Amino acid sequence: MITIAVSENSQVAMARRLTVQMAEGAGFSVTDSGRVAIVVTELATNVIKHGGGGEILAGLYEDPQHSGVEIIAIDRGRGIADVQVCMVDGYSSAGTAGHGLGAVFRQSHGVNLVSWPNMGTALLARLERGHPPEKKNDVTPQWGAVSVAMPGEEACGDAWSVDQGEGACTLLVADGLGHGPDAAEAAVEAVRVFQRHKGHQVPTLLDYVHGGLRATRGAAVAIARLNHSANKIVYAGIGNIAGTIIDGGATRRMISLAGTAGHNARKIQAFEYPFASGLVILHSDGLGTSWALDRYPGLARAHPTLIAAVLYRDFWRRRDDVTVLVASGVSAR
Repeated sequence: MITIAVSENSQVAMARRLTVQMAEGAGFSVTDSGRVAIVVTELATNVIKHGGGGEILAGLYEDPQHSGVEIIAIDRGRGIADVQVCMVDGYSSAGTAGHGLGAVFRQSHGVNLVSWPNMGTALLARLERGHPPEKKNDVTPQWGAVSVAMPGEEACGDAWSVDQGEGACTLLVADGLGHGPDAAEAAVEAVRVFQRHKGHQVPTLLDYVHGGLRATRGAAVAIARLNHSANKIVYAGIGNIAGTIIDGGATRRMISLAGTAGHNARKIQAFEYPFASGLVILHSDGLGTSWALDRYPGLARAHPTLIAAVLYRDFWRRRDDVTVLVASGVSAR
């Protein structure tokens, strides 16, 4: 995922250029890439005008229903007083004749927005190939992530993956030791092994990942399986990946054991946690651990990618790669 700081108008063009290049690389047509350009330009301009500056994040996404380009705009500005009014074409709190966020809504296949007074705004726009329908995608999102390299590095030393199986969803986050290309190699290898052996039980799967990383510098790795039919989570981790369950008003931290996958893991053990509904959040140690979702009214009901983006905005340590993977789960009952 790329990130572009936007605090002045000259940076809007850079955000547009990099995001359009990503869309073209993903096979978007000239027309579809043009819609991407409109959306990222509008979002970057709004971040400057109304948010006092912020960031544009852009990446590719794929889930069982859809795939395409996602664009996230985040700021720490004064917030939006009336979100619904801002989604109407022609609205502009700055008094300009722009198309406002309504244009973003029309050009996107899906939009999710959160905002709080004096706590800023975060908006997720997802665009697919082909013209967006008037009725937007009405699919309950199951997962989403933000993964960004530390400043000064092109390669992100973190990686994540999701396996959506029959009645269960399995998550992985890997944080390669250190930074840069060698860390990225370890994290990508963890994903490759995870996908190759994804049908196995969680502790066996983690053991395969551990063995598969021996030729790399190693990584912190955690795997969580949301078993919807059994209303439980099975979790196993090596190293300092943090796993958290948000279930109603309760927050529970899951247990990872000390070590480095690929080199030193004295014991691989899975732990089970009851889970009827709510969120599961895995993140690398590039994110601080002092976050709490109840600080942000309504955020727990937002798109998982937007939840990850807000946590990234407010708790990224900025001296490390960072990955935040969020999944939602609902009981089979």
